[in-house]
Amino acid sequence: MKWLRITTALTGIAACGFMLAQVAPHAREAGAILVAQDDPAALSELKLDQVLRQNDRLVQDNIEAALAVDDADLADSFVALARDRNIALPDDLLSRVNDAVKAQGSTSHFAKRFATGLVTGNADDVASLSGTVAGDLFVIGDIRDVVREGKHLAMGEDTDRLVLGLAAAGLAVTAATYVSVGGAVPVRAGLTLVKDARKVGRLGEGLAVWAGRSAREVVDTPALRNAVVSGSVLRPGETVSAIKAAFRAEKAGALVRLGKDVTRVAEKTGTRGAMDTLRIAEGPKDVARAARLAEAQGSKTRAVMKLLGRGALLLIGGAFNLALWLLSAALTLFGLLSSIKATTERLTQAWCDRKRARRLRRAQIAAEAALANAAVTA
Repeated sequence: MKWLRITTALTGIAACGFMLAQVAPHAREAGAILVAQDDPAALSELKLDQVLRQNDRLVQDNIEAALAVDDADLADSFVALARDRNIALPDDLLSRVNDAVKAQGSTSHFAKRFATGLVTGNADDVASLSGTVAGDLFVIGDIRDVVREGKHLAMGEDTDRLVLGLAAAGLAVTAATYVSVGGAVPVRAGLTLVKDARKVGRLGEGLAVWAGRSAREVVDTPALRNAVVSGSVLRPGETVSAIKAAFRAEKAGALVRLGKDVTRVAEKTGTRGAMDTLRIAEGPKDVARAARLAEAQGSKTRAVMKLLGRGALLLIGGAFNLALWLLSAALTLFGLLSSIKATTERLTQAWCDRKRARRLRRAQIAAEAALANAAVTA
């Protein structure tokens, strides 16, 4: 029975040791992710380790997919990620990416996209954004949007209040841009990107709800309705003055911060990177996190966000599972220590019992010898 108890304890050590060896790597990774959950750069690196470990062709496949949809910027971002991670790519694929990047950066392509952004007010790359911002800086784009949406509002038709509010805010920021000799340009560009993302349906639902609520707070709707009824692109000075009177600048702080964060993302990742961020963001905090991520990852940011989605910005849906890994490791370690303790106690008890038995046998032998000697003497 004694040796059975020792064998059971030794079996517990072996079983717990084996389980701990299996659980420990997952628990260590889970702990690192939980610690990094408030740091988008560190969190994205840890999650990239997981994703890339599962599929060694993931980067190459995404480059091919980006080239197939004529997104040279995204393909180049994956090349930067591969370079950073020491992932080998075929020379012909790298050559195709370089050719695509040069084609999209050509003067003729830039001029065409600039004109598109200036005329339509929609942007999806650097060139078209330049045209859109140029139009908004000269108030043409914002007046166009305010007059269009404002007249829908005045006539009781479906109105995109978010575009209306952003355009009104943009007019006020544009005036500040001129006063500060360009100091507010980053905010202006950021608000233009948010407005463009809304127009083309690439603004995340949560962010759209928040921005719409913020836009309503900064606009005096009755005053704006009266301003746009008689407003016109042909009378920009009169129209801007009327619209500015309906704008509550004291409540625009949240939108201004959003515009700054969007511009920070665009500066590091390009216009499409900013659009990607606005598509997955559920609120201004997500955009602020994306700005921190972009500052850390630079040109790799679009590739990171393509692979991880909103998970690149924060820990979503996995905290419970991660905690389970840590709990499993803790319980397994407790079991291992308990088995070691039990084994030590039982071996010690066996050694003590054996020593006591030897002492008793020697005493018994001595007693028997004494009795024998006494009998002989008698």
